[in-house]
Amino acid sequence: MSIEGYTDKPTILVVDDAPDNLALVSALLKDTYKVKVATNGEKALQIAASSAQPDLILLDIVMPGMDGYEVCKRLKMSRETHNIPVIFLTANVDATNEERGLQLGAVDYLTKPVVSSIVLARVDTHLKLKASADFLRNKTEFLEAEVAKRTFEVQAIQDVTIMAMASLAETRDNETGNHIRRTQYYIRILAQALQQHPGFTQALTDNTIKLLYKSAPLHDIGKVGIPDNILLKPGRLTVEEFEIMKTHTTLGRDAINHAEKQLGMKVDFLACAKEIAYSHHEKWDGSGYPQGLRGANIPVSARLMALADVYDALVSCRVYKPKMTHEQAREIILNGRGNHFDPDVVDAFLAIESQFLEIAARYVDGDSGEGAAD
Repeated sequence: MSIEGYTDKPTILVVDDAPDNLALVSALLKDTYKVKVATNGEKALQIAASSAQPDLILLDIVMPGMDGYEVCKRLKMSRETHNIPVIFLTANVDATNEERGLQLGAVDYLTKPVVSSIVLARVDTHLKLKASADFLRNKTEFLEAEVAKRTFEVQAIQDVTIMAMASLAETRDNETGNHIRRTQYYIRILAQALQQHPGFTQALTDNTIKLLYKSAPLHDIGKVGIPDNILLKPGRLTVEEFEIMKTHTTLGRDAINHAEKQLGMKVDFLACAKEIAYSHHEKWDGSGYPQGLRGANIPVSARLMALADVYDALVSCRVYKPKMTHEQAREIILNGRGNHFDPDVVDAFLAIESQFLEIAARYVDGDSGEGAAD
């Protein structure tokens, strides 16, 4: 008899309360299969759930205590035994009983007295089907694991690439320390605070917030193109120098555009990064740069980064200024409500300002922090 798909003899569990029936069926199967027996439902469930599970169960229906229907029901309810095929073997030939057995999850229904050739043929058929199902299930699980692994690797590569690109800008201005990491967390908590706001619900989905967090480190990538004598100048910039400094927004957008073209495909987090890099210096009243966008014409991502970036600049030391207290920064941001910043974003900041303080304390400059890939 063919038992394709199995490296060893398949194991058949025969469940019947009549010793004569157990002996008869066991004798029929023993030359081709490993045979285990149980004289009641409880024992059958124990064997089925053991580490050496049977590959198929031949199950009597009428037994004292737990009948075959209940045994089948429990087998199919258990994750461990759900996939073991059950063939009912009974003297009851009523069609209603057969229908009930199949509805409970049995794969077949044989009547006593048994016909040897039919029993062997049905057992062989259902073992082949199980072997095929097991193969496909294992293949699916393997492929799902591989997809999850590859997805994780791709995400890790993206994260490393982003941080490497962002670090290029950060190394040009080494006094900014953990600025990149802090603004990542600031923009995320702002987005989460606004997620249920009617004006932001559609824009700030869970996936969008992940993209914001992932792409935020690239907001100042354009600073790699700003000359050191301007980028690192102590004190105020001249009008001409400030015009050059303002070009970091366009330089950043163009650098990300170039990276996207090199990839030859559109990438969601890069699209978000371009918005932030290009527009995070726009102001709610239209007085910002580079485009002078006003109000809701400014991308949501850039409105969030505008506040996160300014807050962090205020409470951090810079080559051109000492650090401020949280209270001083709060007052400046509050005064900027409706002119520099989106009023709703300022309100969200005020509602969660304690979290800003916690992030600033956790990622103080000179401390590597806990890492940003969480």
